[in-house]
Amino acid sequence: MTDYSWTTSRAAGILMHISSLPSRQGIGSFGEGAEKFLDFLTLSGIKYWQICPLTPTGFGDSPYQSFSAFAYNTYFIDFFELQKFGLIDEGDADKLSGLPSKKCDYGAIYQTLPDILRKAARKFFESQKPSLYDKSFDDFCEENKDWLENYALFCALKKRFGGLPWTKWDAEFKTRKNITLSDADKDEISSVKFGQYVFYCQYMRLKRKANSRNIEIIGDMPIFVSEDSADVWANPELFDLKKDLSPRNVAGVGPDYFSPTGQLWGNPLYSWKSNPKGVYGFWEKRLEKAFGLYDVLRLDHFRGFADYWAIPANSQDASNGSWKIGPGKQFFEKMRKIFKTEKFIAEDLGILSERAVKLCRDINIPTMAVLQFAFGSDASNPYLPHNLSRNIVCYTGTHDNPSTNDWYANADPKTQDHFRRYFATPAQSPNWNMVLGALTSVSNLAIIPMQDILSLGAESRMNTPGVASGNWQWRMSFFQLESAIKNTSSFLRSLCELSGRENKTEPKSLPPDLLKFIK
Repeated sequence: MTDYSWTTSRAAGILMHISSLPSRQGIGSFGEGAEKFLDFLTLSGIKYWQICPLTPTGFGDSPYQSFSAFAYNTYFIDFFELQKFGLIDEGDADKLSGLPSKKCDYGAIYQTLPDILRKAARKFFESQKPSLYDKSFDDFCEENKDWLENYALFCALKKRFGGLPWTKWDAEFKTRKNITLSDADKDEISSVKFGQYVFYCQYMRLKRKANSRNIEIIGDMPIFVSEDSADVWANPELFDLKKDLSPRNVAGVGPDYFSPTGQLWGNPLYSWKSNPKGVYGFWEKRLEKAFGLYDVLRLDHFRGFADYWAIPANSQDASNGSWKIGPGKQFFEKMRKIFKTEKFIAEDLGILSERAVKLCRDINIPTMAVLQFAFGSDASNPYLPHNLSRNIVCYTGTHDNPSTNDWYANADPKTQDHFRRYFATPAQSPNWNMVLGALTSVSNLAIIPMQDILSLGAESRMNTPGVASGNWQWRMSFFQLESAIKNTSSFLRSLCELSGRENKTEPKSLPPDLLKFIK
């Protein structure tokens, strides 16, 4: 039997994407805010830090619609560290500091950060330094050439064509035949590679620091890739495309809890049946790279491995799609032979088919239970804490849900009454009732969005499924983070201790200024 269970001891995690961290550059980074957030996790007795995909954001600023399944979002680079290296001047540093601090303004970020990164890249190459970190630039490029070459070329051509999707480029560039590169293209290729190098080195340093404190990173992998991506452009044979390279069918989900007409994602589907060897090889590379970055990997839209919703490519919404059978158990048996001990979580927002439920049971993979789906019916609701099992990851909410306070404020009277009676509370602080419910559940792993720890409302929502704009903008301020460190961490640690989830860190791995906070 293929067995993916691993949640054998009790622990707690926080869901907080990098983009939402406080920083001085308009979006969260691997700088001071990330370091302080690690302090918060340490002081709170938290073992897991869950993040959203680290890939470049594409349509709608979503990390789930990326220009590459392998590349990194260079917005997260700590640009002020590059200033310390002499690669960014004071004027550009002032531009970074002038970006909005209360939310991610992706338009302003796009107009500012890429050009500053290009300038830094030019200075780096002019200086002829072999490296900035413990890994050299050349070594990084060599180790990642299987995807980096295609991605850098894709980005250079996208810049040449004014940001248009590759499907609208001139014919020779769409088919990658007889491409002639300009000097500007070559400069952009070098700049892209430099940005990927800096991201990797800064992120891995942060991860090593987290691991030294016994904190593990839970990453997130979308099952599908974007049509406008280096992956589809460079490997069209892996996807269900027509001869003109346009999709035959696209991905999404049918009508559900989040949308009465379903969700039309638009991603091309894999050629699971016509090119199984190629698609399996692609997934093997994806997983190998992911487990170089993360300690645990959440597979987004896990249902798609069992059965997936195929929507005709010219559809206006997702309502007229049909179900197709996915690779199923065979896929996971093959991957388990390669990734023998790696840890997965199957994303489950309560809408799994019988085939998907059977797949989860057959491979014994940890699934999800979101407590916001638990209330409003009766004691048999499978998401109520008393109905959960140990091999389930219990969430108060996810990046696709409102904060608990916002959820409760907008719930119908029946649901609110059920919630109050279940927790025997007047629900003056519904977020903490829900947090305690997750922590004291039988599930071995409980994960809480940072918005619930901060007691936030509607202003803190990350993503509303089915809504194309206005998402992924929420950010925590330095004041909120400092307040959480000083005023909330000890309380959260006591709850983790009470529920048998406290993550104990070896004192030798902690900065002296943190030791005084921990018994």
